[in-house]
Amino acid sequence: MRPADESALAGAIRAATGPLHIRGGGTRPVGRPVAGEVLETGGLTGITLYEPGSLTLVARAGTPLAEIEATLAADGQRLPFEPPDWGGLLGAKGASTIGGVVAANASGPRRIMAGACRDSLIGVRFVDGTGSVVKNGGRVMKNVTGYDLVKLLAGSWGTLGVLTEVSFKVLPIPESAATVILRGQAAGAAVQAMAAATGSPFEVSGAVWDGDDVLLRIEGFKDSVAYRAGRLTGLLAPFGGVEVEEGRATVDARWAALRDVTALGATPGDVWRLSVKPSDAPGIIAHMGAEAVQLDWAGGLIWARVPPGTDLRDRIGAFAGHATLMRASPEVRARIAPFQPEPAPLAAIAAGLRAKFDPRGILNPGLMG
Repeated sequence: MRPADESALAGAIRAATGPLHIRGGGTRPVGRPVAGEVLETGGLTGITLYEPGSLTLVARAGTPLAEIEATLAADGQRLPFEPPDWGGLLGAKGASTIGGVVAANASGPRRIMAGACRDSLIGVRFVDGTGSVVKNGGRVMKNVTGYDLVKLLAGSWGTLGVLTEVSFKVLPIPESAATVILRGQAAGAAVQAMAAATGSPFEVSGAVWDGDDVLLRIEGFKDSVAYRAGRLTGLLAPFGGVEVEEGRATVDARWAALRDVTALGATPGDVWRLSVKPSDAPGIIAHMGAEAVQLDWAGGLIWARVPPGTDLRDRIGAFAGHATLMRASPEVRARIAPFQPEPAPLAAIAAGLRAKFDPRGILNPGLMG
């Protein structure tokens, strides 16, 4: 099913007699396989409001992310949280949609400065499991009131409701950018260097270790970028040789590849994503036996490629954080819980929310369980 508007989508959900597999652009096939009729949101397209002066954009959930980014770029603006495109990493076809970005709370390297997707989201419209249309938040920042369903829907993976419209605050694209590169660092030294950089007053907007080099992004006015890059070079000198890469196109291309984790996607294997305390990352990596690793968010996000069928949670043992199996065969995803099992109190809250928003249990049932 591919409804063309919100009313038709609500009707389809009300009329459903069994499970529904909710799908946006199909670029994020994460979670356990869902057995059910496919309900696509790709028919709900179009930017319904864009006010550059108010830094506000509203779009239907099925609108391609590329269309939104092109519209914003034409006015020198962007989504603050740098949404990644995991299609290549996950081996998925199709085009990423803005509703899929919100459903996954997908956020790129700029999260350390601008926050996650949910932090830029100011309003949502969605259809719950009964077929009722729900609106929360607003179309401008001053109208965000009431229960914060906006943040609840971000990262719910279509299990609480099917998004039909989303509203964002947007920001200007900085004039200039540079990448400060610290070559040849082990994981422990890399985390220390990233902590020093992000703890400095030099406004780092990206901090990644690619398994070898530390890469730090600086953005802003041209003179400010040059000054801050120079100061960071001095700050990081005790760790080794530092280089500065300039040129907007070069910097943007490098960070797009880091954002989309393309280095891990080029080779077969299962891919895991772990949210951890940055200081814990080196120790966790040491126990992984991973074939390839990338650290993002200054060490708070680990991407790891491992041999197919590896239960990484079992291999590394208990840790403070959570691990998500992002890429694996359907058979492996059926055997190993893709999402981190929840503690009993949290699981009870989650079950209560699903029962409230989807009392028939038809929206992506079993995807996160």
